Amino acid sequence: MKKIGLFYGTSTAKTATIAKKVKAAFGDAKIDIIPVEDAWKKDFEEFDNIIVGVSTWFDGELPNYWDEVKPELEALDMKGKKVAIFGLGDQKKYPENFIDGVGLLAKVFESGGAKIVGLTSTDGYKFEKSYALRDGKFLGLAIDFENQQGKTDERVKKWVEQLKKEFD
Repeated sequence: MKKIGLFYGTSTAKTATIAKKVKAAFGDAKIDIIPVEDAWKKDFEEFDNIIVGVSTWFDGELPNYWDEVKPELEALDMKGKKVAIFGLGDQKKYPENFIDGVGLLAKVFESGGAKIVGLTSTDGYKFEKSYALRDGKFLGLAIDFENQQGKTDERVKKWVEQLKKEFD
């Protein structure tokens, strides 16, 4: 498997926790962790397989650190790259924009030519709307740390097994 770049905001503890779980689930695979707060265009260009972690803030917005790097991402040529996204959200308090950050980032990466991998089922979630939906699936791994923490480890493990097949 090609080397993987894992990008996430280190200032959000829950996203950092999931990033560590994802890396651990890959076992011996070579994964470089790059804090998105410190990432530059060249950091994203270095990898053919990319994992990004994002929480959804307020009423469906990207966190500031992703907003700041977004212009650089929009200028990238992502053709031939595969991007997997995990997102954190609260389906009870924010059911109208559950994990919208995943959908917002997917749009940015796809506009540069990347292929989004790691789509997951919506089974087991209760929400009203999500910008992270396409054809009835999430555009990545949905984590609800507040309401379904007990399901997190199994969801991460299953998602990583899927990514091992989708990344080459």
